[in-house]
Amino acid sequence: MTPEQYCQQKAAQSGSSFYYSFLFLPQPRRQAITALYAFCREVDDVVDETSDPSIAHTTLDWWRKEVAQMLAGSPSHPVTKALAPHLATFSLRGEHLLAVIDGMEMDLTQTRYLDFPALERYCWHVASVVGIMSASIFGYRDERTLQYAEKLGMAFQLTNIIRDVGEDARRGRIYLPISELQQFQVTAADLLNARHSEAFEALMRFQLQRAQNYYDEAMQLLPTEDRRAQRAGLIMAAIYRSLLTEIEHDGFHVLQHKISLTPLRKLWLAWITWIRG
Repeated sequence: MTPEQYCQQKAAQSGSSFYYSFLFLPQPRRQAITALYAFCREVDDVVDETSDPSIAHTTLDWWRKEVAQMLAGSPSHPVTKALAPHLATFSLRGEHLLAVIDGMEMDLTQTRYLDFPALERYCWHVASVVGIMSASIFGYRDERTLQYAEKLGMAFQLTNIIRDVGEDARRGRIYLPISELQQFQVTAADLLNARHSEAFEALMRFQLQRAQNYYDEAMQLLPTEDRRAQRAGLIMAAIYRSLLTEIEHDGFHVLQHKISLTPLRKLWLAWITWIRG
């Protein structure tokens, strides 16, 4: 199996909506974004699939060294071997890759966030910086496109948090800021015990509106001249905003089950967004 095939398999097996946004890209850009996505999946899996935090810390340190080796021209892992040829072509920076690792490591040491600025810092590391690198791969002329990508990454992560409230709680993690739980009179115990209520719905409606605001801010920042190049990100936005609509229509019952779109609907949204440009 080649490094590129390894990354392709990693992306396809994840079942992520991101996979659908890659399908229409030209081959060099598709290979680069698939390798970047596989890198993010690898370091994320370290945290999600390793029960011993000390082993997870050690493994993430290994990935930091692997990034350094890749930058020095001697990668050893299939993902970094696949990613290395694209670093210079698409101006991918080592500090951004390391920031992703730092964000994943935060999940090993922090399971609660006091307020939104604290959560925002986490989201920047695990999502906004990925958005910036993705925009570089897709191509841009105007620097404002990187600001768009940063906002869009934040919107994606906030959407993930809304979708995964119940699943995260079952893992002992609560990403909704403590100050906002208090504001809407929802307790951590309510989330951990999957207690749905009108107060919880109000809290989630507040979270959804903030995510929608980030999508709106991102779209306002995207220069017209870069819109066509950034269609892969726009596909993700279409899929994720449709997911938010589904969650709202379902009455925010995210504590009991995970709401998702069918693969066919994701593919249709990807196709129609690509065609519209």
